[in-house]
Amino acid sequence: MSLIDLQKDVDSWIEQYKIGYFKPLEIMSALTEELGELATEINNRFGPRTKKSTDDKTEVSEELADIIFNLICMANSQNINLDEAWKKKMDKCYGRDKDRWEKKV
Repeated sequence: MSLIDLQKDVDSWIEQYKIGYFKPLEIMSALTEELGELATEINNRFGPRTKKSTDDKTEVSEELADIIFNLICMANSQNINLDEAWKKKMDKCYGRDKDRWEKKV
């Protein structure tokens, strides 16, 4: 799926509900919460912390998907085409940043 397809998928889901998209600060709060949940899971797996419950089956993939969903909500609410934004980002990576780090041989 392209990013624009993901945006359409999220938009179709949101359109079912009267409330529509949350306001940008509300989306940002939800995004921050999801990022915190990802940070907790990463810390539980790779850091000094251990899970409080062995029953907790949180998956990194689920947390990443939650973050992507919220990012898409933000983009959609602001009429941002993520395919275009992604192309600009990658142009920077291959242009300005191409010699920033040592490359593999």
